[in-house]
Amino acid sequence: MKTLIKNGNIVYFDKIERADLLIDGEVISAIGQNIKETADEIIDATDKCVFAGFVDMHVHLREPGFESKETIETGARAAVRGGFTAVACMPNTNPVLDNKFVLRYVQDKAKEAGLAKVYPICSITKGENGELLSDMLSLYKSGAVAFSDDGKPVRTSQMMRLALEYSKAYDLPVLCHCEDMDLTNGGCVNEGYNATVYGLKGINRASEEVAVAREIIIAANLGAKVHICHVSTAGSVEIIRAAKKLGVKVTAETCPHYISLTDDCVAGFNTMAKVNPPLREAKDVEAVRAALADGTIDCLATDHAPHAHWDKECQFDTAAFGISGLETAFAVNYTYLVKTGVLNLPKLSALMTKNPCSVLKLPGKGIAVGEKADLTVVDLNKAWTVNPSKFASKGKNTPFAGKELFGAVEMTFVDGDKKYARDGE
Repeated sequence: MKTLIKNGNIVYFDKIERADLLIDGEVISAIGQNIKETADEIIDATDKCVFAGFVDMHVHLREPGFESKETIETGARAAVRGGFTAVACMPNTNPVLDNKFVLRYVQDKAKEAGLAKVYPICSITKGENGELLSDMLSLYKSGAVAFSDDGKPVRTSQMMRLALEYSKAYDLPVLCHCEDMDLTNGGCVNEGYNATVYGLKGINRASEEVAVAREIIIAANLGAKVHICHVSTAGSVEIIRAAKKLGVKVTAETCPHYISLTDDCVAGFNTMAKVNPPLREAKDVEAVRAALADGTIDCLATDHAPHAHWDKECQFDTAAFGISGLETAFAVNYTYLVKTGVLNLPKLSALMTKNPCSVLKLPGKGIAVGEKADLTVVDLNKAWTVNPSKFASKGKNTPFAGKELFGAVEMTFVDGDKKYARDGE
């Protein structure tokens, strides 16, 4: 099967070039001007952009155990609809993704779905109980791409030290959910004005920042690598920035909601805006945007956290944390980062593809002859209004419902196979 994409604006990680692109089977076979080769399908991409397929290094696919919220199939379908050709799924399932049996289950389900590539992330400790390390090397050799405590932070510094020592010995990526649970202490929104107005228990920024500092200090002392998940505060940004200047091997990610929304969204007890870490204030949003621009934060991930409607249709303090983010991520990032002048398109492409692949040591060099044809075609001029009822994900929980965004995913190719086409949606 040959597919010829004509006249697209190809977004590399360092430039944009108008050209034709030929897909032959699973790979890109040619890039150039006015390619004449016969193809089974010719796609006119005039005025559209062709990106290397987006890679989300932080999603929750819920299966096994929480299929009412999401399945691997529905999550992978949401991924390709959002332009993601690959996702890495977190281990807080039931049973926990901490052994080869659950790992194989996830791999088999992803293969059966045949949509986005799914890379499993296993738990740092068995059962995520913080008491005994998982068999990290064996799991890594069996297909886990990284290890994380997302969903239930490693409580003791000694256990995190052991994990980072082990990860250093075998170069295993460790992704840290930075939250001091004692400081969170049952909070549900950012500690500040809105928490006071609505009588909700607040989460102080220190809950995140103390944990960020802990992981970085341990990594620095060991000479180990560490990755910080979903950065949300100006203080965390400053800690990471200082650590990088000192040569600490730290990388970090943030999410679309932390570059676009503030805790004003909780007005009226809007549970769709309940997320962990919580939405912060305008000064934090500006700091996170600046950190993306200057390289302090390396990656944009969604922390896709789908829930059934009953998880959100309840009192705010009992509602589940999380936002369903795969199908809005690119448009939010483009609307709030590129259209506002914070980033250019190549930089956004690197944050959504190149850098996550680097952290997770995934294959692929982007758009190049001989590389896998993992591609996303986007119409940047297309404005659309978020309608969660149309989500492929089971999770309709989004604070962006009704908002107008720019940048509509037109097509998603995985290994040269068209897995999604918007077709007038």
